[in-house]
Amino acid sequence: MGPQARRACSFFLLLQVLAEPAENSDFYLGGDYLLGGLFTLHANVKTTGQNQLHVPKCEETLGMAATWRLGGTLEPAWAYAVSVRSEKMEHSGRQTERKEPLTFLSEASRPGLSSLFCSCSKYLLSAYSGSTQLPREMQIVGHEAQGSSHLQARMGMMYATSPRITYSAISDQLRNKERFPAMLRTVPSASHHVEAMVQLMLHFHWNWIIVLISNDDYGRDNSQALSTRLARSDICIAFQEVLPTPEPNQSQTPAERERLASILQKLRQSTAHVVVIFSPELSLHNFFREVQLWKFSDIVWIASESWAIDPVLHKKLRGAGTFLGLTVQAVPIPGFSEFRVRRTKTRPPPPNRTTCNQDCDNCLNTTATYSTILTQSGERVVYSVYTAVYAVAHALHRFLRCNQTGCAKVVVYPWQLLKELWNVSFTLQGQKIFFDQQGDVPMSLEIIQWKWDQSQNPFQSIASYYPMLKHLTVTHSVSWHTPDNTVPVSMCSKSCRPGQRKKPVGMHPCCFECLDCLPGTFLNQTADELDCQPCPSYAWSHRNDTSCFKRRLAFLEWHEVPTIMVALLAALGFLSTLSTLVVFWRHSSTPVVRSAGGPMCFLMLALLLLAFAVVPVYVGPPTVLTCLCRQALFTLCFTVCIACITVRSFQIACIFKMARRLPRAYGYWVRYHGAYVSVLLLTALKLAMVLGNVLATTTNPTHRADPEDPTIMILSCHPNYRKTLLFNASLDLLLSMGGFTFAYMGKELPTNYNEAKFITLSMTFSFTSTVSLCTFMSIYEGVLVTIMDLLVTVLNLLAISLGYFGPKCYLILFFPERNTPSYFNSVIQGYTMRRD
Repeated sequence: MGPQARRACSFFLLLQVLAEPAENSDFYLGGDYLLGGLFTLHANVKTTGQNQLHVPKCEETLGMAATWRLGGTLEPAWAYAVSVRSEKMEHSGRQTERKEPLTFLSEASRPGLSSLFCSCSKYLLSAYSGSTQLPREMQIVGHEAQGSSHLQARMGMMYATSPRITYSAISDQLRNKERFPAMLRTVPSASHHVEAMVQLMLHFHWNWIIVLISNDDYGRDNSQALSTRLARSDICIAFQEVLPTPEPNQSQTPAERERLASILQKLRQSTAHVVVIFSPELSLHNFFREVQLWKFSDIVWIASESWAIDPVLHKKLRGAGTFLGLTVQAVPIPGFSEFRVRRTKTRPPPPNRTTCNQDCDNCLNTTATYSTILTQSGERVVYSVYTAVYAVAHALHRFLRCNQTGCAKVVVYPWQLLKELWNVSFTLQGQKIFFDQQGDVPMSLEIIQWKWDQSQNPFQSIASYYPMLKHLTVTHSVSWHTPDNTVPVSMCSKSCRPGQRKKPVGMHPCCFECLDCLPGTFLNQTADELDCQPCPSYAWSHRNDTSCFKRRLAFLEWHEVPTIMVALLAALGFLSTLSTLVVFWRHSSTPVVRSAGGPMCFLMLALLLLAFAVVPVYVGPPTVLTCLCRQALFTLCFTVCIACITVRSFQIACIFKMARRLPRAYGYWVRYHGAYVSVLLLTALKLAMVLGNVLATTTNPTHRADPEDPTIMILSCHPNYRKTLLFNASLDLLLSMGGFTFAYMGKELPTNYNEAKFITLSMTFSFTSTVSLCTFMSIYEGVLVTIMDLLVTVLNLLAISLGYFGPKCYLILFFPERNTPSYFNSVIQGYTMRRD
């Protein structure tokens, strides 16, 4: 037999001794069914021997507090709620923790107890068999201490599914129905208490806390639940310490005093100003006595439900900081306060005896004096007891099929009552009561503040937490124990300003440095607070921005001054070219027109007009069509014009020498129209280059950021703008150099044929402007690139229109006598005679 089985059998062996009925008890009231209620009537018990207990006097402060709060409130609440037979026995402290459940559990099974010995299974079989009486003990409404509730729950498992309802134990372990199938409770579980605490911290922006716990299951379980919950939030624990637990009624030992001093020293040195304490009140009196000696006044103490409404601690701790506590919802019970006071007044004086009940009665006689304190502290737990009794009553009522005339007299076994308990649903004092899947009643929790200036209501509710909604609602403002009544700050690091990312420092995620997000990045706090995210390509941000804004799109617009200037130049070129075309058309048969190129002049003028006409494609946001015009049509027109001038320069410079020195080559040139063939070949070459450029890049508009102003996005036709321009301009540069060379070679020709100075001027301007544009684009990528490209192209077109055709129009219009065949022949003859 293992140690667990031996301990269980040892408990059962005590049943015979503890099973005497309480018929002589002054707490006796007859009835058909027995409901067990376990309540602490005394605390701070000092052991004087193995089987002897010392009951504290009413004058002892700590004992009075426990008696007022529990013995003076919960036990009357039980009596106030119970309307069936009731036998009440007291639980006086740690050493009697096992007595009350065994007494109740044993009463219905005394006939089989003598044969128990160590056969636990036999006892279980005989627990409710072989008796002609109705099983009397139907339910135990259990103790508030967590360890005691665990024991009761385990004992309930030994007795099949005997139901147990606890009115105060919050341990999450009790939600495990595989381990505790018959354990129910009328208070929210520890997870809801912890969630309420976390939401309170989040509400006041506290992310740097200290946790103090007691060295027992209550402290360890709740601290573990808090740590698990904080792992999913932005709250960190600066440090956690275990408070020394003194023995009841024992003086503080030097080791305990040294331990408390060490904890308080760490508390003073820490930057955390919020302290959460999971501990029974027994471990806190010495601790808070030291707190007052150390003069802590800037701390926010968050009390767990075990001491949140302790009136003795409230009386002692004035000025020790701000106290916030977590407790069950306060639901007033009509008539209960009057019942408690009336009960003590109407009771006859107790006989002269030395029982535990006698001392309790003496304390109960003072409840009228302390009615307010009882109402504000213990009565918060009263409703839980009240609910437990009513839940049992409703379950019994359902099982017995009670109506207005009566109830069925049937045998009620505990497991039958347990089944009905799971299905109860009723309204009690405006609260909906039912048990969820974990056996809990979804009661609301309250955050209370300890008030020092209000004797009538020392525990004022400031917020409510609803477990079903998992939501905290702050209902009243808090009176902070700080200068100017400001909310205390408890943060390892101050909150970063908007647009600053967190750089972790140390092991705690709550400790960090704040770094600015650089331009072009932003901080998305909903996604990640540690890294700044880059803006999309079409957007930008300033330093410390939390979002990106769209870049301003930059392109040539009609209302801008550079655009207006270029448009005026293009209009001038278009009108001058159109005028030249009219003049040349009307004088097409004259020597000046024929010497300028004849039909080739009209090709050049037509292309110049087309080029000036498509200047508007550079204005406005680029599209596929406008990009195609820029990359193909515009540059092709200009190249054909340059090719015509270059071929014409070659023809003028070499015609005389070719006719005299290479007459056969000159014959081929004239017979096969060498000038037009040359222009056609150069045009085909340029067309191939343009098509290759279009296919190699793209005609779709692209975006690129302005390097000087990243808030601007430049719209252009293709990404490799500079390389493409240089590739397109390479043939133009070669033709300009060729035209310049041939024009210079023909500087000694007759005056009417000598166009060297005009062609030289046009070609020189074209060459230098193109080289300047390529140089400008190689060192600058801003918005001026587009306007410079257009401006240089328009000026080159104007140089051809005015530089090449302008002097000929002037000669045609103002010197018609020189535009005759005879004049041209005389000039040629004079040039020939000089050469000879």
